[in-house]
Amino acid sequence: MLLVTSELLVLVLAIVQAESTWIDWNYFGLLSLFVQWTTLTSTALICSLRPWLARRSVAHATFVIVSIVLLDVLAFSLFADTVLNPKQALTPWQSIAKKLLLALLISLMVLRYFYLQYQWQQQTEAEMQARLTSLQARIQPHFLFNSMNTIASLIASSPERAEEAVLDLSELFRASLRTDDQLVPLKRELELSKRYLAIEALRLGDRLNLEWQIQTGLEQQAIPPLTLQPLVENAIYHGIQPRAAGGTVRIEAYAKGNFVYLMVQNPKPDTEQQQHQGNRVALANTRARLQALFGEPAILKQSQQGDTYTVTLRLPRRTANQQSQR
Repeated sequence: MLLVTSELLVLVLAIVQAESTWIDWNYFGLLSLFVQWTTLTSTALICSLRPWLARRSVAHATFVIVSIVLLDVLAFSLFADTVLNPKQALTPWQSIAKKLLLALLISLMVLRYFYLQYQWQQQTEAEMQARLTSLQARIQPHFLFNSMNTIASLIASSPERAEEAVLDLSELFRASLRTDDQLVPLKRELELSKRYLAIEALRLGDRLNLEWQIQTGLEQQAIPPLTLQPLVENAIYHGIQPRAAGGTVRIEAYAKGNFVYLMVQNPKPDTEQQQHQGNRVALANTRARLQALFGEPAILKQSQQGDTYTVTLRLPRRTANQQSQR
C-alpha cells in the first residue's frame, strides 16, 4: 500500500512539474527512484524496531517513526537533490526543507490512518467476541428444551437410561458454557454430537440409524464450538421424528483442497411440517458465527436431491490452537 500510494503521489507531482506535456517522464523516473528508496528504507528501519516500538506510548512511537522518516529523507535529499532538480530556483537547503515538510505531513497522515485502522480493528474484535458469546448463550436453552423432554419420558420407564441421558446432557452443557473458546478441534464436536445422538437414540429406538464417515487426520480441524450438534438436531427433528419408519442420519467429514467439508444428511420428511423455531434459530446462529470467525470462505448451505436432504458446512483448513484443545 505504501509503495502504490507513494507512486501515485510521484505521478501527481510529475504532472504538476510538466510544462509542455502531460507528464515530465524524466522527472517521474528520477523522483520515483528517490521516493521508492526512501519508502523502502524507512519501512525496513521501522519494521526492525517494531518490538521496541510496541512497548512505547503512541506519542513516543510516533516521534521515533517520524524522526526516522525525516532523517531518511534528509540523507537521500543530500545525495539526489541536484540530480532531480538541476535547474531549481531555490537554494539546495530550501529545496530540502520543502521535501522534509512534505515528508512530515505525509508521515503524520499515514500514521493517523494506521492508528484509526487499529482502533477500528480492536472495536470490531470486541464486538465480534460479544456477539459470539451472545449467540452461544442462545443455544443453551435450545439444548435444555429438547433434551429434558427426552429425559422426562424415560424417568418412569427406564430410570437407568434416564440417568445416562442426564450424564450426557451434563457434558453437553459443560461444553456450551465454555464461552472463552472461539474455535475447538473437530474431535470435540464429534464427541458432543455422539452424546446428543445417544440421548435421541433412547427416545427414538430403532427408528434412528446412524452412519459415520469421518476422514482420518481431521481430528484437530478448527471449528466453532456447538456447530455440528445443531445440524444433527435439525436432521433428527425434520428427517427422523416425523417419519413413522424413522430413517438414517449420515455424518460425513472430508478434506478437499484448502477446505474441510462437513455434511449432515437425513431423509426428506414424508409430509409438510411447520419449521421448528428453535432449529431455525440454531441454524441462523451457526451461519452468523461462521461468518464472524471465518468470513466469506466459510459456507453453510442446504440442498435437496431426491429423498435426501443435506446440510453442507465448508470450513477453511485450519488447526485449532493448543489453548482451545485444553
